[in-house]
Amino acid sequence: MNSLGSKCVAEFIATFSLTFIGAGAIMHGGSLAEVALAHGLALSMAVYASGHISGAHINPAVTIAMLSRGKISPPAAVGYIIAQLAGAILAALVLNTFFAAYAVEGTKLGATLGSLSDKGDVAAVLVMEIILTFLLVTTIYAVAVDERGAKNVYGFGIGLSVTFGILCGGPLTGASMNPARSFGPALIGGHWDMHWVYWVAPIIGGCLAAWVYDLVLIGGKKNSQ
Repeated sequence: MNSLGSKCVAEFIATFSLTFIGAGAIMHGGSLAEVALAHGLALSMAVYASGHISGAHINPAVTIAMLSRGKISPPAAVGYIIAQLAGAILAALVLNTFFAAYAVEGTKLGATLGSLSDKGDVAAVLVMEIILTFLLVTTIYAVAVDERGAKNVYGFGIGLSVTFGILCGGPLTGASMNPARSFGPALIGGHWDMHWVYWVAPIIGGCLAAWVYDLVLIGGKKNSQ
């Protein structure tokens, strides 16, 4: 068994990878498809690299969803979330320190990219982020938690769920689905508009998915990662 320390290091590195690649793609002016693929591929590889060590949460909403179903202990969940936030912060700090000067004009680290957020439409952002995170965590359960799932493709399944989430919701809300991915760039970039929504919505969506999958699709059977 891996120690909690090694699990947290794995979560730190994996979240750094996702944030560095994803936010970096945005900073150099990538198209919607490029940004979606950057996030999806980075997450896929991060899941494969850390899944056997920490379970590859790489997202506080996933960790809280697992906590709500008793699949991770409270002390481990706190450690995971701290590591995830630290990884995202460091990735944003590196991008801002060394590469901000090369960013495409008009892009800012941590700025809200979605038009719904720009207009302050809280309800619409909440609904979109809840739905996208619900689908993400449902996919995580289906391929990584459910013993019946196809384990050999779990990394790409999870990565592709983020890719299609960004393709759908990116122009509207930024399609974060991940409080750490939002928090690191927001902290370093100093952009906090509607930031609370990007915590509340993914946590609601993730927990809903965990409970629906556990109680309905698995049927309440104890089935851990």
